[in-house]
Formats: sequence, structure tokens, C-alpha cells
Amino acid sequence: MKIETLAVHAGRQIDPATGAVAAPIHLTTTFERGADGKYPRGFSYSREENPNRNTLEKCLAALEGAKEALVFASGLAAVTASVQAMEPGDHLLFPDDLYYGLRKVVLEVFQKAQLQTEFIDMTDLDAVQAAVRPNTRLIWCESPSNPMLRITDLAGIAAIARKANAISVCDGTFATPVLQRPLDFGIDLVMHSTTKFLSGHSDVVGGVLLTRHDNYLFERARKFQKYGGAIPSPFDCWLTRRGIDTLPLRVRQQSANALHLARFLSTHPRVEQVNYPGLAVHPRHELAAEQMAGGFGGMLSFHVKGGRAEAMGVAAKLKVFTRATSLGGTHSLIEHRASVEGPKSKTPQNLLRASIGIESVEDLQADLERALA
Repeated sequence: MKIETLAVHAGRQIDPATGAVAAPIHLTTTFERGADGKYPRGFSYSREENPNRNTLEKCLAALEGAKEALVFASGLAAVTASVQAMEPGDHLLFPDDLYYGLRKVVLEVFQKAQLQTEFIDMTDLDAVQAAVRPNTRLIWCESPSNPMLRITDLAGIAAIARKANAISVCDGTFATPVLQRPLDFGIDLVMHSTTKFLSGHSDVVGGVLLTRHDNYLFERARKFQKYGGAIPSPFDCWLTRRGIDTLPLRVRQQSANALHLARFLSTHPRVEQVNYPGLAVHPRHELAAEQMAGGFGGMLSFHVKGGRAEAMGVAAKLKVFTRATSLGGTHSLIEHRASVEGPKSKTPQNLLRASIGIESVEDLQADLERALA
């Protein structure tokens, strides 16, 4: 089936009790046992399993081409489960422009876990190979990355990980399975913040970890989900599943809008640089075109000429764009990323990150023109 059909139908069924087409929300903590003490309907307790969570996991696995999915209460819960699966002394490789939330998990939450962590340029396969040690167990990448929109060679990372007997993970939040399926390039696990494009309406927080084969990291993450209690509520699962219905339509419109605005910004005299893989001048444009089918995503960032004050000034003048953190919703957002990340941020002070929505691209461009004037 094509992804448009999967987005609507995967994991869904007509409610057997009422014939309802829309799925009910199972706001129950526990389920009835049978006379023999077993659970004839397959559910016992909602921390361990819930019909809404199962529906969402089946849908996400189908979209990503995965064997199985685990949904979590947040994207950071999903990455925390991944890092928690490591053993003391394991060596973990992360991109040098790693999402700042995961950097905090690695360096602060697990600072006493005796993990050996290293941050390198994941776009340089020679550097990645040179960084591998006998005890390397995890190679994590983002493509496109947040907020610089760098593109990583997924097949290359997967090959290095296999040779090293390590597990490769790709954060695919920016691309979504509509545009990119890392498992198809040999990556072992994919992580998404379902808060973003997957749910798509800025009204629910969640995360998912997907695998293409059985492995110890995924099984340990399953225990963290079920017994650590890192689960989304039934209503959260229902909202996310409902949002996925329109995922392909939203992502393609957002991608078209983003490409249009990236081209506009790249010619503006007040813009120093635009980071968007759909532009021919992007250093990894050709690789992005190979890995991302049908578009380059709804995220872009750009550098305002000057510094922090000039970038903040542009953001303050915008009227259609909302100044807010997060991304992937139907409405366009913009933020000064370095101020969000704090004093240790590696993001340039003149950079603004934009999440492009589904509004009229002419209105979005006019808004930027006014702010940059």
C-alpha cells in the first residue's frame, strides 16, 4: 500500500461493539479477567498495553516499514530508553550538532552511568570510522539535523555500525516516513518525536522508537516503556493517530512552502545563509535528493546578517509566524535557537529556525519581507 493509504488505515478497525468508524478512546486502567484467570481479549493493565497504544504502534510500524514500534510519553523518553539500554563502559557516538535535549540526557541525566560518549561530524564517514572503538555499541545520527539541516549518509553510517557490531539509530523527526525511511538504508532503529509532524497539530507530546529487526536495545527499551512507565495516555495515542491521517498531505505542502521560502530567503540582502537541503547550493543536496523522496521537509534555518540582536529583531517583527519552540504543526513557527538552547549552545547567534506550516506561502513570504525590511 502507498503511504497515503497506510496513513488512513494502518492499525485501524471498525469498532466491533458499536460499528463506529472513528476509534473509541479506551480510558481504562485495567481489564477484566476471564473465568480461568487469563485475559481473553489480550489486555490486562494499561501501563503494559492499551488498545489505543497498540493501534498507534501498528500504524507507525507500517509507515516506517518497521518490524515493530514502541511509543513513549515524549521524544526524550524514547531517546532516554535508548541510552539507558547501554552498559557501563560502552562507547557511544553522537553527531557534534546533536539535538540539545539529547545532549542533556547523555551528559547530565546519565553523567554517572560510566558511558563513554563522543561527538563527531556524522556527515564525515571517515571521521566516523576513525572514531569507532572495540567497545562502540551505538552510533546515533540525525538527518536532516536540528537546527543546521545537515544531511548524513544513512547507508554509510549503517555499514560502519554493522562492521563495528554496533547499533545504528537515526532521528528522522524532520523528514518523517513520508520523505525518508532510514530502515530502507540499513539503519537498525529509527526515532521520532511524534509531537512534531506525525501528530501535526501542536496538541500532544510523544515519541516512538522503531526497529527493523530483533535486538537487545529495542527489547531493553520495551522494558523501560512498560515497567518504567514511560507511556503515552490513551488520549495522547488517539490524538496522534488521528493526526497521522493527514500526514502525507501536510508534509508535502509544508515541503513545497519551505522550498519556496528557502529560495526567497537565499536571495534576500539581509540573509547571510539559508540551511535547506532542497537548495542546490546545500553541500549535501544530491545525497538529500537520493535519501528523501518527494520533498525536502518543512524545516529550514537561516542566518540574518549581523548577530543575535539582528536575528531577534527579525523574529520580533513577524506577524503570521508565531515565535515559539517546537515544530511540525499546521501553523508556521520561528525561534532564535541559540537562546532556547542556553549559554552552551553551539548554534550560531544569528540563526533563526523556522517550521513552515500549511498557510498560503504568499502570506508567509510577505510576513518575512516585512520583518526583513
